[in-house]
Amino acid sequence: MKNERKDPALKMPTPAEIGGTQHSTALKKLLVDGVKDIYWAEQELLKVLPNMQQAATTNGLKKAIQEHIIQTQDHVTRLENVFELCGVEPQAKPCEAMQGLINEGQHILSQTESGTMTRDAAIIFASQKIEHYEIATYGGLLEFARTLGYRDVAGYFNLTLDEEKQADQGLSLIAQTGINWNAEHEKETAK
Repeated sequence: MKNERKDPALKMPTPAEIGGTQHSTALKKLLVDGVKDIYWAEQELLKVLPNMQQAATTNGLKKAIQEHIIQTQDHVTRLENVFELCGVEPQAKPCEAMQGLINEGQHILSQTESGTMTRDAAIIFASQKIEHYEIATYGGLLEFARTLGYRDVAGYFNLTLDEEKQADQGLSLIAQTGINWNAEHEKETAK
């Protein structure tokens, strides 16, 4: 048994591997543009996540955000490896979608009172929107890489995609184990 991967989709031969397609310069450009976009997004998250962690009330949420900061640093490093594997210098391209999600998250926070469960529920809500964007992005990039026959690149994307899904599930669990219920029972204060 040679280096079997856990994801059965990565075992299936890609069209490039069976000779059904050549490396499309248009698809490779789309892949590289997507990597530049998410590279910027991950770097921006590294700036925003510490503020979200500080704004969180519960230790469980603070810890989850700290873990995601460490993962996000790994994601940036993986993306730099992807650039190298694609023969491209690492370069960030502003991501309008992530900027919009960050702005929306900051707005949501400004509408909640510090030290409340409602604030934590808002942080989870904003964070899950970001996670879902990252899941969609890494899922699409994974399929581009597979189609192009870039197995090592696909491996990096698959690993990050799994981590983003786990982060999303972890946030749901934190919300379900008390934060949302407690937020529902807090008195509303005028803000």
